[in-house]
Amino acid sequence: MVDSSSHEPDDAERDGGVSRRKFVQAVGASGAAAGIAGCTGSDQPKDAGTVGNVDNQGQKTTLQWATDPDFKGSTWNQELQPILYENGLSKDIEVNILAGPSVTDNRRAQYQQWLSAGRAKPDILYVDSGWTIPFIVRNQLMNLSEAGNFPQERMQELENDYFQASVSTAKGPNGDLYAVPLFPDFPTMQYNKEYLRNAGYGQSDFDTWATDSMTWQKFSQVTTEAMNNNDVQYGYTFQGSAYEGLSCCDFNEFMSSWGGAYFGNPEQYLFGPVGDRPITVDEQQVVDSIRMIRTFIHGSDANNTLDNYQGQIAPPAVMQWTEEPSRKPFTNEDAIMHRNWPYAINISGSEDNLGEDLGVMPIPYAKTQQEAQYPMTGGPVAALGGWHNAVNPNSNNQEAAVEVLKAMMSDEFKYKLFEVLGFLPPEPQLLTSDRAQEVPIMGRYLEQLRIAGENAIPRPVTAVWPAQSSKIAQQVNGAMSRGGNPSQAMTQLKAQLEAIESSA
Repeated sequence: MVDSSSHEPDDAERDGGVSRRKFVQAVGASGAAAGIAGCTGSDQPKDAGTVGNVDNQGQKTTLQWATDPDFKGSTWNQELQPILYENGLSKDIEVNILAGPSVTDNRRAQYQQWLSAGRAKPDILYVDSGWTIPFIVRNQLMNLSEAGNFPQERMQELENDYFQASVSTAKGPNGDLYAVPLFPDFPTMQYNKEYLRNAGYGQSDFDTWATDSMTWQKFSQVTTEAMNNNDVQYGYTFQGSAYEGLSCCDFNEFMSSWGGAYFGNPEQYLFGPVGDRPITVDEQQVVDSIRMIRTFIHGSDANNTLDNYQGQIAPPAVMQWTEEPSRKPFTNEDAIMHRNWPYAINISGSEDNLGEDLGVMPIPYAKTQQEAQYPMTGGPVAALGGWHNAVNPNSNNQEAAVEVLKAMMSDEFKYKLFEVLGFLPPEPQLLTSDRAQEVPIMGRYLEQLRIAGENAIPRPVTAVWPAQSSKIAQQVNGAMSRGGNPSQAMTQLKAQLEAIESSA
C-alpha cells in the first residue's frame, strides 16, 4: 500500500488481490508442510570489531529499539537477542529495548514528536503497517533501498517470499523500501469451549467452526445460549474505543462482512486515487453493520437496531476498550467470545489460562462473498494488521541498525517470535512448516490463521488516512453509543471524508 497519489491502479489491484484472495495460493492450497524447520539466515557472522562495513575499533555500539512492552526484560535479553548473534549480528552491537505505549495511536503520536524534533534516539522504530506510509511521505524514515549494507538479495527475499500485502505497506510512492515487516496480523474470533459445551455444543461444532465460521446472526444466538447456561459476566468482547483499532480493524471487519466498503470497490479504490474515488460509507450495508453492533450492545429493543439478532451480548464498556482491556476478561474466563489478534491466542491458550479449552474460528460474517456488493468483502473478513521495523533517519548508528534488521530476517528469529510471543512469521511458507505446527499453543490454530490470512483486507492507507481514520473512529464510536444514529453518523462521515479527500 503506497501513497495513492502516485500509485498505479494495476499495482493497487495486485496488492489487494494478494491480501484478500491469493494468500492460500501463496502457502499452497493443501497447507502442506514446508519442512524448513531449523533454517537460519544466510548472512555469515561479522568479524569482531565491525559494524556492517565500518570498523568500530572493538567498541560496543548500543542501539535503542522503540518497541512493544512484550519485548522487554528476559524475553529480549535471554530469548530473542541471542538469536540475532547466532544469525549474523556482530556481538559488538547491543540492542536495548525502549518499551513504548501499546496503543497504536499513542505510539504514532510519540514517534511524530521525536522525529519532528530530529532526535537521534531511538535508532530503530517499531511501526504499525497501518501508518508507516504517512511517515514515509514526510521523509521521516530511512530509505533502506539506498542503504549500502542492505543488499539486493535481501530485497529479493522480501519481494519473493514475504506476504506481499505487508511489504506493500513498507514502501514509498517510488517503490523504495523504508521498513522491514516483522510480522503480519490476522484477527480471529476466540471462544471458551467449556462455556459452549454447557450450552449443548461439542467437538464436531468446534471442528466445523475452525474452518467454516458462522453468520453474525448465528453467532449472536450461540453467544446468548452460552450466557444463559453459564455464570459468566460477558458474552462478547472486542475493541470499540474511538482509536485506530476501530477504524482500521474492528469496524472495517463489521462493515466488510456485510459487503460494505469505505471507498467503493476495494480492488479499484482502496489505495486511491485520493480525491477521485467514491465514498460509500453511507450505503445501507454499512449502516446495517453498525445497527448490528448496537443490537449486540444495547439489545434489539433499543433504537436503530436489527431484528432477528440476539442483543446485549457485548457490554457498553467495549466502547472504551482497546486490545488489552478487552482481552483480560476473556483470559480470566469472564467472557465467552473475544475478537483479537494472534498474540491473545498465545496468552489465553496457555495452560495457566484456558489451555485447550480455547477455541478459535475465523471472524463471523453477515453476507457471503457471493452476496456481497463489492469484491474483497463478504465472508469471514479479517483486518490486515502487523508491524514493521524502520530506521530513524537521524540515528548516528544507521549501519548498525540495518545489520539488526537483516539479522531479524533470519528464519530462526521469525520462528522464535512465533514461539515466544505468538507473532506470525511474515513469510506464508513458514506458517505451514513442520516447525510451525509444533509450536506450543499457536501450532493448534494454524488452519484458522491461514483462513484469516486468505480473507484479510487492508485498511485504505494513503497519505490522508490518519486524518480520515480519526473521523471514522469518532463517528462509529458515537453511532454505537446508546443515543447514536448510524444513518446520520455515516452521512456526516461521508461529508468529512469528502472534505479531507478534496483538500489533499
